Amino acid sequence: MNTINLNGATESHPEGTTVAHLVAAVTGRELLPTGQAADGGRLGVAVARNQEIVPRSQWAATVVEHQDALEIVAAVQGG
Repeated sequence: MNTINLNGATESHPEGTTVAHLVAAVTGRELLPTGQAADGGRLGVAVARNQEIVPRSQWAATVVEHQDALEIVAAVQGG
């Protein structure tokens, strides 16, 4: 198990967990390997791992490591 910091909270995840797994868990939506939502809708999510943006195209290939710090941010409308 890897211990990570996700959006300010300490969590444990199995080895091999990817950024795509975490985004799917946080958003409650299934993702395609491209990082797009499987339902065809807009996802409106950005991910930073250890203060560096992870491109959507790399979510499925980016494995989370012990003590990584991740921020998953969803865009919201309003003003």
